[in-house]
Amino acid sequence: MEPYIPISFLNDFIFCPRSIYFHQLFTTYDNQTYEQKPQVDGKVVHKTIDEKKYSTRKDIYQGYEVYSEKYQLLGKIDLYDLRNKHLIERKKSIINIYDGYIFQVYALYFCLTEMSFEVNTISIYDISSNKTYPISLPANNPVMFQKFEATVSALKNYILDDVSFIPNPNKCLKCIYANLCDKNPC
Repeated sequence: MEPYIPISFLNDFIFCPRSIYFHQLFTTYDNQTYEQKPQVDGKVVHKTIDEKKYSTRKDIYQGYEVYSEKYQLLGKIDLYDLRNKHLIERKKSIINIYDGYIFQVYALYFCLTEMSFEVNTISIYDISSNKTYPISLPANNPVMFQKFEATVSALKNYILDDVSFIPNPNKCLKCIYANLCDKNPC
């Protein structure tokens, strides 16, 4: 059996495939040694979900673990409204709806549907602005669906020492692992 890939790796992989390797190196260390404000803020935002204190309604699933055998992905949903069949991913602050955000909700969608949950709508919620962004279901957006599958495949087949890797200096400036990376151009 092949190992499952955390859904959060999809967004990380798009940011920089090498960041996943460095993140894995730090799993045994105290997070405070490498996390920066965005990571800390994100964990604070997820605290109510992780502790299942966001809602007392029984038809709101929060922090529910999900997996997809087809894509070999696993993770946790933020919120799933069973009554409305609505999947909601929460973000502290959204500047842009990046492909990685969409791929994460697609992965959660596929996990839920494989686990026999019906999902009619998906949205990403920006906590800081109290704004909701509807996301098309994968079947309604074939271009993003193909990009999702290509990204999952690339993630599964990525080789750290890939000589064709070209770092993005703009991303390197924002990377919490930049000082460890031998490809960092900055």
